[in-house]
Amino acid sequence: MLPQDERVFNPSRETRYILRQASEIGEHAARLCELLFAIEGRVGQRKLWGIVALVRRYPAHCVNAACAQALEQGIYSYKRVLALSEGLFAQALAAIEAHASGDNGAVLTTPELTQQHGLIRDVDEYGDLFAHAAATATATVSSTTAATTTAPGSLA
Repeated sequence: MLPQDERVFNPSRETRYILRQASEIGEHAARLCELLFAIEGRVGQRKLWGIVALVRRYPAHCVNAACAQALEQGIYSYKRVLALSEGLFAQALAAIEAHASGDNGAVLTTPELTQQHGLIRDVDEYGDLFAHAAATATATVSSTTAATTTAPGSLA
């Protein structure tokens, strides 16, 4: 018979792997998974896999909070954790949307544009800058045109 760590499928190794993933989600998820495993044993591993897999669809803090609520309610099932995770995620999205639309009671205002500030230059300075750039561009174009029309060897 092969030693435990050399077996292709080792149920104990799988359980440790699931519980480690649950502890990465959070303390409540780890506690719920350990409790489920203690109650149901290897038969309950499918529930553990389900709880751990919820982090693919929902943020880990939502799943961990759902596990905390399930522990408080005394309902130790994957379906309950799934329903709680969906609810918490929906609440978080609604709060984000309410904040973005300004429905949270505080009016979101855009800052006023100011025309006077220490870092804003006078309008005349910008006018001089544009006039200088236009004059330089005109001089460059006229000198380039003159150079091409009087170039040696041209047939004009």
